[in-house]
Amino acid sequence: MSLGSRWLVAVANMFVVVHVNGSYQIFAIPVFDLLESFLVLKMDFKPTSFLCVIIRNAYVALTMFIGITFPFFRGLVSFFGGFAFAPTAYFRFSLSWFTNWLCNLTLILAISVLHCSSPIGALRQIILQAKDFQFYS
Repeated sequence: MSLGSRWLVAVANMFVVVHVNGSYQIFAIPVFDLLESFLVLKMDFKPTSFLCVIIRNAYVALTMFIGITFPFFRGLVSFFGGFAFAPTAYFRFSLSWFTNWLCNLTLILAISVLHCSSPIGALRQIILQAKDFQFYS
């Protein structure tokens, strides 16, 4: 990698970290709410900002520990994410009815190929990484 492109890779990685961090926070809001509601309603904790900070940091630390412990965690996420990604989006093109239908059919078929091949590739990666996997080695 040349010296001129290293800063570009560093900036791209920084944007990925910011994007993933924000996405993770939004995605985990229901989990945070569930945990905080359980502690307040069932375990008789007082609803304070301190409780919120402790629960959220503990949850993030737990998921980080799981992600670090299992090196094929990325493969598992890809495997289940491949099933969740389904061709349900239809696009409206400013074309005739038949052309609109044909474009949508083409997109649905292309996305269906991704939908089927993504879990297969992820499962292959899990199998390859799990062959020589050892906990904490």
